[in-house]
Amino acid sequence: MSIDVNIDSTRKHITIAIEGAFGFNLVQEFRRSYSEHKGYQFTVDLRKVDYIDSAGLGMLLNMQNYLNLSDGSIVLANPLPQVKKILIISRFDKKFQIE
Repeated sequence: MSIDVNIDSTRKHITIAIEGAFGFNLVQEFRRSYSEHKGYQFTVDLRKVDYIDSAGLGMLLNMQNYLNLSDGSIVLANPLPQVKKILIISRFDKKFQIE
């Protein structure tokens, strides 16, 4: 369970790659990954996330609210089928761009 942050200052884009279970245990680390970067575009790379719970979903919503971004401004990229299913059931496809 870890988070890797890649900041591209020239494009004002940040990729946050999460590995393992995306849940409550990552709250502080996830918040630190975006809290200093208002005005950037974000991609949350979920390719190595094998499980997401309600805390993980809440963290994505908190990120969107904190950054005051409109729908689709945060891309949730490469979710595994079981994670994508949870995102769709939770209607996150209406709040985020899922690729």
